[in-house]
Amino acid sequence: MEQYPLPKTSVKILTKDNTVAIISDTPLNTLSSGIYNGGYKKVNAILNVSVPDNYNDKYLHDDPMNLIYDAQKNLKITTDFIAMLTAAKIQNLSITTRQTGDVTIVAIATAGWRHGESAGENIQNSHYTPGTINIMVLLDANPTDSCMVSLFLTATEAKTAAMNDYDIRSRYSGDAATGTITDSLSIAATGVGEKVELGGPASNIGQLVGSAVRQAVKEAADKQEGSHKGRTISRRLSERCLSIEYLATELSKIQIFGDKETITAVLEQCLTSNPVHTAFLLAAAKLDDDLKKGLIPHNLGDTTSLSKKFGYLILEQKPIEKLPKFPEINLPPFTKQAVISILQTFYLKTVKNCH
Repeated sequence: MEQYPLPKTSVKILTKDNTVAIISDTPLNTLSSGIYNGGYKKVNAILNVSVPDNYNDKYLHDDPMNLIYDAQKNLKITTDFIAMLTAAKIQNLSITTRQTGDVTIVAIATAGWRHGESAGENIQNSHYTPGTINIMVLLDANPTDSCMVSLFLTATEAKTAAMNDYDIRSRYSGDAATGTITDSLSIAATGVGEKVELGGPASNIGQLVGSAVRQAVKEAADKQEGSHKGRTISRRLSERCLSIEYLATELSKIQIFGDKETITAVLEQCLTSNPVHTAFLLAAAKLDDDLKKGLIPHNLGDTTSLSKKFGYLILEQKPIEKLPKFPEINLPPFTKQAVISILQTFYLKTVKNCH
């Protein structure tokens, strides 16, 4: 068991086995979305409990409280408490501290986001899904109730900002992710000091919370899943639901560039050996993001014509102007023209070298 006392308070953060906990000798003012005892409460402890790898999915849904009660007994907690569940490993947590004047903020995060979602999209998922972002924010401060709600919103925005920093995508649509379907957040305050009324992102305490949560979430996710910086083009495309295999499947419909296996091999070769092609395809995917959101400037004209001209930018030889539009290829327009141009360049260069 490891303990991290909060200086000048009766509060300590501790980890034991599959649980990280905030425990206080005096009751904390809390606001929580925890599965157990959430809401606005006064409690002496907040638990974040990790689900074992071999835990049965259906059993977890039928009776998730067993894990929580086991953690309670393991930590010998006899007072009222809040609990959250996570699939992330407790040893991969991040603890980040911010301080200004008499106010200290501690953000504790466990995070996995391979099952990200974008709020507002259609999500079909009836089972517990690993990949949860759980956050506990401890405030050695005295926020009002409305300030606690504002800080709850600020911490949630910071979580999404952390995902945006790494361009994490929804597994359901490929859109920019805002969270995962099982995220949970708990905020606890000692109630010590002068009343704090403002908790938005521009307030003093809000800036501390936002900064701490944003850093903690990224650090925890990197520990859980490996560094998210410098991800391969193959992974970045797959996260957008545009895997190289899917691109090859669609391109194979026109039977110009070969079958699916051939196109897959050629694309992998091109994207491995030519950094410009890789950057170009990633830029095309980003343009398609803007197109989907209606953000392409209207003065740029017809998107179909624009995307084709965009594709010509990568061609190392004169473009084949008479190539049809290939309506049977179901790909976003900029990505579609980018991969067609990459394949054209490869085959034209191959023919030239053969002569």
